[in-house]
Amino acid sequence: MKILISACLLGQPVRYDGRDNAARAAAISNTLRHWQQLGLLIPVCPEVAAGLPTPRPAAEIIAGSGADVLAGNATVKDLKGDDVSAAFIAGAEKTLATARTHHAVAALLAARSPSCGSDGIYNGDFSGTLTAGMGVTAALLEQHGIPCFSPQRFAELEQLIRTLRPDEDGV
Repeated sequence: MKILISACLLGQPVRYDGRDNAARAAAISNTLRHWQQLGLLIPVCPEVAAGLPTPRPAAEIIAGSGADVLAGNATVKDLKGDDVSAAFIAGAEKTLATARTHHAVAALLAARSPSCGSDGIYNGDFSGTLTAGMGVTAALLEQHGIPCFSPQRFAELEQLIRTLRPDEDGV
């Protein structure tokens, strides 16, 4: 059993600004270390997998959500106004392929990201305003039966893992 995890949550500096998101996962770091030692975690960064550089301009989904981008009804644009939808879709598809290769049962993804956001994303006007919806990768994973969780919903992920691995202590 494997769990995809945003590489930035494990301290890899792959965010758009060249930093990581380890601080956002600080409260759950002991459990993540334990899961890593058990070989449960598969680090991913859809944007890097798609070939986007680090650092890169911030991007947001315009006029919709990740599901809308996948359906061709919305776009992902960066702060310069460039349409980067194709890269975000390619990254989502590569992440889904990784999930399938490793038989991932769930994903722990960075919050608010136009790729990984599962509990809301920025609204597309680069004002820092959140709106309901998922990022492109989270939407694609969910469409294929892989539930996505943010660090804020970690307790739900832990419960799912306990359900799937009832004989394992401390998982």
